[in-house]
Amino acid sequence: MSAARDRAGRGGGLLATDFYQLTMLHAYEYAGMGDRATFEFFFRRPQPTRGFLLAAGLGTLAREIETAGFTPEEIAWLRETGRFPDEMIDRLAEWRFTGDLDAVAEGTLIFGDEPILRVEAPIAEAQLIETLVINHLHFQTLIASKAARMVLTAPDAQLIDFGLRRAHGMEAGVRAARAAYLAGFAGTATTSAGLAFAIPLYGTMAHSFIQAHDSEEQAFLDFALARPADTTLLIDTYDTERAAAKVVTLAETLRARGIAVRGVRIDSGDLAAHARAVRAILDEGGLDDVRIVASGGIDEWTLRDLVRSGAPIDSYGIGTSLTTSQDRPAIDCGYKLVAYAGTPRRKLSEGKVLWPGAKQLFRHHGGDGTIDHDVLALADEALDGEPLLRPAMREGRCLDLPTLEEARATARENLARLPDRLKDLDTPGDYDVRISSGLRALADSMAKEGR
Repeated sequence: MSAARDRAGRGGGLLATDFYQLTMLHAYEYAGMGDRATFEFFFRRPQPTRGFLLAAGLGTLAREIETAGFTPEEIAWLRETGRFPDEMIDRLAEWRFTGDLDAVAEGTLIFGDEPILRVEAPIAEAQLIETLVINHLHFQTLIASKAARMVLTAPDAQLIDFGLRRAHGMEAGVRAARAAYLAGFAGTATTSAGLAFAIPLYGTMAHSFIQAHDSEEQAFLDFALARPADTTLLIDTYDTERAAAKVVTLAETLRARGIAVRGVRIDSGDLAAHARAVRAILDEGGLDDVRIVASGGIDEWTLRDLVRSGAPIDSYGIGTSLTTSQDRPAIDCGYKLVAYAGTPRRKLSEGKVLWPGAKQLFRHHGGDGTIDHDVLALADEALDGEPLLRPAMREGRCLDLPTLEEARATARENLARLPDRLKDLDTPGDYDVRISSGLRALADSMAKEGR
């Protein structure tokens, strides 16, 4: 049982679900309800500062659903709780997902109230994966969208994820690294993300390394000799400009040993002012090829100000603001039933009315290549435009999903098609999402019938 507790403590496995998923499974079985159901996942209208979202998380979600199940230890624990009949627990012991997933490709621009995932499966299966769906798609889309705002704000800079230590859990930090890389970040400092997703790794040194030495010069020299291929030196431990001058002096000694200083990092103070002063010192010392890396409390608004000021910064390490989506740590979303047993269903809760039936999303582009509008339609409507929901799983098995590099390319292409009005960090414009005549007709007919 200790292994099961360890897995549960790490948030892994199918048991990492809301308890009401299991209570509903029990009630579905009691009522004899086993027909196929259709659920859709979507984000409701984003908050005012979000002009767009960037879809992410499908790759990890689909593979987790494919292998999801309960371990013998988890089954034993469920029996011990006495909360469910043995017959139901016996079926859970053999559980696997057998349904279909259609989804918007990772890296695709999405907007409020648009379904980005459609699940069709026996209702108990579709219900039980709800928590997995929301957890993967909400978090990674949230972080990818945050990262994309930064990429658009500083298009000529190299952005690196520095956020693991302040992420809300280790798993969140690793998935944030994936989402940020998908959105256009150059890499991450999260080592396990390099193993899990082949994301390029970056790292320099901490202030403690400098402080542990008797002199800053010796710290720089020891690091350069140990890491000759990637010598980036942290220069703000004591006095930033004096440290830059020490780098110039050290560079000649290192050059004689065949070592080139790659970069210097500034982690505090007025980043723009320090960067200008350091750039001048380095250039005067013949180190015009040494890159300046900035870190410390940077978000998209900081990036905007630094870029507009012309600060000579080549690379940014982005931490807390990225991995926590600090200004907007959650965006309202839902995973809702839209059909059961072949019959469209519709939620009419106040402020949360949904369009009924399985749906498809068609994208249209303007003459300049930017995205112009989307049409939300029934899944069986044949309309003009690019259909965005595409097969991702069939009969519980993943199809040939795009690689992370392919998703990254999709994100790059999509962001290049984003109209300027939607890029604004504070008051972005609206995007036009239209409703097809077929979907309106279905909703109207259900209203007339009192459904």
